Amino acid sequence: MVKVSEYNLPDTQLMNEESNKFLLWIPEKTYIILGASNKADDAVVESLAVKDNITVMKRRTGGQTVMLTPNNLIISAVLTDESVMKPKDVFNNFNDMIISAIEKDHFEKFSTRGISDIALGEKKIMGSSMYRGKGKLFYHAVLNFNEPPSTFQKYLKHPSKEPDYRKGRNHDEFVTTLKETGYKPNMEHLKNEITAALCNVLINHEVVENIVEEVV
Repeated sequence: MVKVSEYNLPDTQLMNEESNKFLLWIPEKTYIILGASNKADDAVVESLAVKDNITVMKRRTGGQTVMLTPNNLIISAVLTDESVMKPKDVFNNFNDMIISAIEKDHFEKFSTRGISDIALGEKKIMGSSMYRGKGKLFYHAVLNFNEPPSTFQKYLKHPSKEPDYRKGRNHDEFVTTLKETGYKPNMEHLKNEITAALCNVLINHEVVENIVEEVV
């Protein structure tokens, strides 16, 4: 049985902010993150997670269990302005900005699929979720830059809920990487492009300094 701890990765600091801010960061190791309604025995291949010493945490945001790895780019934000807190609008606005940043250096066209995924055709490259607290909305997205989908297939069970376009496919059949779609620049370049896109569009937002420390 895996030990599940409370989510305390770098973007948790955003929940203490009193103004609109965002953070783009890259995990320093691999984590399994349970959604608010998920249980480890339903979502995780526990024997392998224990064997490989993978940290398992549970977040406040909804959605299904995900993995964070050094090959993922994490996009997090807190919104405190009530006028921009409608969940559907938040998902669509962030997706539009992220897609525009990707497509500056890509010949392919990406789109929003399901509730809030970004996909190329039938293949997912990014999922997102949110948590609504008193006077705040926390947004969290995982963009798979170059993590082999076989990693997710190895450690995660099939989710209890899935978007209609998944059609029962396994993780390694459903997910792809941005690099596999033909994206040429490195992850730091993409991080800078998305940061610029968010700064240009989200008025009165600040970028939180990305200091990633080992989390125990």
